[in-house]
Amino acid sequence: MLRSVMTKWQRFEALTAGELYALLRFRQAIFVVEQRSPYADLDGLDEEAWHLLLQAEGALAGYLRLIPAPLRIGRVAVAAPLRRHGLGRRLMGEALSYCRGHYPGGPVALTAQAHLLPFYQSFGFEPTGEPFDDFGLTHVDMTLRPRE
Repeated sequence: MLRSVMTKWQRFEALTAGELYALLRFRQAIFVVEQRSPYADLDGLDEEAWHLLLQAEGALAGYLRLIPAPLRIGRVAVAAPLRRHGLGRRLMGEALSYCRGHYPGGPVALTAQAHLLPFYQSFGFEPTGEPFDDFGLTHVDMTLRPRE
């Protein structure tokens, strides 16, 4: 059981060099190395994003970024040994709470790996397109529409 789990929102310009290095290394380890997907992680969107860092036992254990315009969640990741402990749910819950508080009434988009559709659907996201290949992994665009 994880005893010490903390989250912290950071703007790009507020990240220290060490934090930026850690989060880029974290994303690379999961999306490029573990998933064997040589995609362009450094896509020019990090500078405008809010970054949610989740630390467990003092180490980076989870991450996502929130791009404000259009409102989009991306790069959701949890360290392999810590999966199935609710950390992904914690990240998404915090991100959606942030969206409701700072961007009320708007839709939230994301692109999900196909095997994670049920996870995102559990938060109310719905597929908005057909599955497509993105650097060797099947993805689906999804949107969480505001409640009426």
